[in-house]
Amino acid sequence: NWHNDVIIYTENDALTADSISTAPSYYLHVQNFTVECKVNIGKLLLVELEAKSPSFMTFIDDDWFCSKITVTTPQGACMLFPCHSWMSCEKKLILRDSVGLVKTCNNTMYCQASDSFMCYVFTFYRWSIFSPGLPHVVLAESPNELPPEVRFSFTKEKELLFTKEYVQKNWRKDEFFGYQFLNGLNPMIIKRCSKLPEKFPVTNEMVRGFLPDTSTLESEMAKGNIFICDYERLRDLEGNEINKKKQYLAAPLCLLFSSQGKLMPIAIQLNQQPGRGNPIFLPSDSETDWLLAKIFVRNAEFCEHELNFHLLRTHLIGEVFTVATMRNLPSCHPLFKLLLPHTRYTLQINVMARNRLISVDGYFAKFTAIGNESMTILMKRAASSLTYSSLCLPDDIKERGLEKIPNYYYRDDGLELWNIMYKFVFGFVSHYYSDQDIQEDKELHAWLTEMRENTLLDNSEAGFPESFYTVKELAKFVTMMIFSVSAQHAAVNNGQFDFGGWMPNFPSSLRCPPPSRKGSTTKDSLLATLPDIRTTVHALAVGYMLSQGSSDRYPLGHYPEELFSEEVPLKLIAQFKNDLQDLEKKIDARNKKLDLPYTYLNPRNVENSVAI
Repeated sequence: NWHNDVIIYTENDALTADSISTAPSYYLHVQNFTVECKVNIGKLLLVELEAKSPSFMTFIDDDWFCSKITVTTPQGACMLFPCHSWMSCEKKLILRDSVGLVKTCNNTMYCQASDSFMCYVFTFYRWSIFSPGLPHVVLAESPNELPPEVRFSFTKEKELLFTKEYVQKNWRKDEFFGYQFLNGLNPMIIKRCSKLPEKFPVTNEMVRGFLPDTSTLESEMAKGNIFICDYERLRDLEGNEINKKKQYLAAPLCLLFSSQGKLMPIAIQLNQQPGRGNPIFLPSDSETDWLLAKIFVRNAEFCEHELNFHLLRTHLIGEVFTVATMRNLPSCHPLFKLLLPHTRYTLQINVMARNRLISVDGYFAKFTAIGNESMTILMKRAASSLTYSSLCLPDDIKERGLEKIPNYYYRDDGLELWNIMYKFVFGFVSHYYSDQDIQEDKELHAWLTEMRENTLLDNSEAGFPESFYTVKELAKFVTMMIFSVSAQHAAVNNGQFDFGGWMPNFPSSLRCPPPSRKGSTTKDSLLATLPDIRTTVHALAVGYMLSQGSSDRYPLGHYPEELFSEEVPLKLIAQFKNDLQDLEKKIDARNKKLDLPYTYLNPRNVENSVAI
C-alpha cells in the first residue's frame, strides 16, 4: 500500500487522516477513497494533500494526479475542493473550495495559503525574452521544464480530404484566389479601400473591363466595392538560402473588386515602390504573368499568416495570457477558474514551436524564403503594429470596413461566436463583481499590468486597457482573451493542410526573384520559381501536423474539470453550451448550400485553447 496524508484545516483545529490506500499512477486508472470524521470540526477553509512513498521505496519518483476532494458535513452540506494537479512525493498541495473569491480573505490560514501559492507560481512561471521587441515567453527550454499540470497528457504526447482536392482543382482561378482573403487561412489582412495609396498607382484604364461598363475605381470605392491587401511589413526583407540557393520575397499590394457575391483580383504590384522595374500586373496580362504574380502574393500570405496572424496573435499572445494568469490569480479567483481551460497545453506547444519551428535550425530557417533573420524583423514589425482593437473581432471588422462584404463566413461565424462568448463572460463577471469591486481588486490589476508589460502593449497607441473600471470593460477583455486562443486560433490554424496541402497555392518559398517586366514568364520559369521537392515535402509535413486535432482535444465549452459548485456559474456554463450547439446547427444548415463549406469556426471544430 501507498499512503497519503490529508489534513483538513478548519476554524477550530486540523484533522489528519492517514493509511489511505490507492495505487501508483502508472496503472492508469482512477481510484476513489473516503475519509470519515463524525465530529463537527467547524467551518472548512482549506484541505492540505500530501503524497508519501513508503520508506522502503524512497528510490521511486512517482507522480500522482488528484482530481478533486469533496467533503460532506454531518449536516449534509457538500463542499468541492478542485485540484486537477499532478503532485510528486513529499510535495504538498493546499486546496481551497470551489466558491469563487474576488477579495483577499482576512483569515490567517487563507493568507498563508495565498503566500504559499504565490511562492509556487513565481518559482515555476517565470518570464523570459525570446527576442527583443516580441511578446515575452515562459522561461523553459524544453517541455520537461514546465510544471506538470500544464504539460501534454499521455494521449496528446503520442498523437502529435475534401478541401485539399477543391484547392488543387481551383487554385489558378481568380474567384478562388479572392475567396481565400475572406475564408481561407488568413481572413485578417484584407481592408476596404476608399482611396488608392500613392505607392499603388492603378488607373481606370488599367482595370477597364474588370469593372462595370459605366463605373470607375472612384465610383466603386465610394460604393464600398474595392478592397486592398497590403504586405508592407515584408518590404526590403532579404530572402533566405535553402541548400545554398538564394530564395526570394516580395512585398505585394493586391487590389480586389467585389461584385455579385464574388471577390476578384484586378491589379497586383509585387513591391512597395512603384516604377519601371515594378509593373502592375493585370488579369488581362498573359496567363503565366498573372499566375506568377498571384503566386508571389500567396507566398506573402504564407509569411504574414504563419508569423503574424497565427504565431504572434494566437500562440504568443496566448502564452502571455497563460503565464500572467498563473502568476497573478489564485486558484480560488473566479477568473482563474474561468480562464484555466483556455490555457491548456499552450505553454508546451509554444516551447516546442520555439525549439522546432522558429529556432536557428528549425523549419523556418531551413525551408522557407523568409528564413530566420527576416522572420524576426517581420514579427517585430507585426508586434509594433498590434492593437487592442485588432484583437477584438467586432472592432476589427469595423476598422477594416468589412461589415457588408458578402459571403464573408469568417466574419459571420466569428461574430456569432464572439457574441455568445461575451454573453457568457458578462454573466459570469457580473455575478462576482460590481464596478466598484473591479476597481478594488488588486490581483486583477496586477494581472492586467503583467499582460500589458509582457505583450509590449504598454503604450497609448496600442489602445490596451490600462485599468478596468466597469463590468463591461472587464467582460470585453476576457472575451477577447478567450476568443483569441480558441476561435481565432481555429480560424487561422485548422485549415493549414486544406489550403497549403497543394503547394502552389501556399508556397513556403520561391526560388526566383519577382518579375521586373511583363511578358517574361513562361511555364518553365514559373515551375523554376516554385520551391524544390525537399522544401515542399517539409512544408506539407508541418502543415499536416499543425492541422491535425488530437483525440485528447477539449472543444469549446467542454469543461471536464469541476471547478465551480455555485448555481449561477453552472447555469451559465449550461447556457453557453446550448448557445454553441444552436450555432453548430445554423452553420451546418448554411454549409449544406455551399460548394466549399466553411467549417473552421463551427464550435465543434474549435478547441478551448491553443493546444496545437
